[in-house]
Amino acid sequence: MIQITPHMRILVAIKPADFRRPTDGLAQRCREELKTDPFTGAMFVCRNRRATSMKALVYDGQGFWLCQKRLSRGRFVWWPRFDTCSPAGSLEAHELQLLLWNGDPQSARAAPAWRRLPASV
Repeated sequence: MIQITPHMRILVAIKPADFRRPTDGLAQRCREELKTDPFTGAMFVCRNRRATSMKALVYDGQGFWLCQKRLSRGRFVWWPRFDTCSPAGSLEAHELQLLLWNGDPQSARAAPAWRRLPASV
């Protein structure tokens, strides 16, 4: 089972992916287009051109997990857009959870991510 935890690194591809590609093809896309090693344990998320399906690829130390969510009706209402020219961006775990449920993380009213405060001297 794959758990999406707050400390997990989640990368989202901005451009749509060709879902006819097998697992190795998506891992190759991570290396070539996203300039990231798919064996790091980060989760890579992409969607198809019609925005009706998304896939998540993650390496667990023994092999790749490839998970897909296909909507039975409609399209994903939100997909990340990042200001940089980078082909990917990152999401927090709670943002991915909202995205998986076809929500809009930017309009959701969630508490800010917790950050450890430096110890006072």
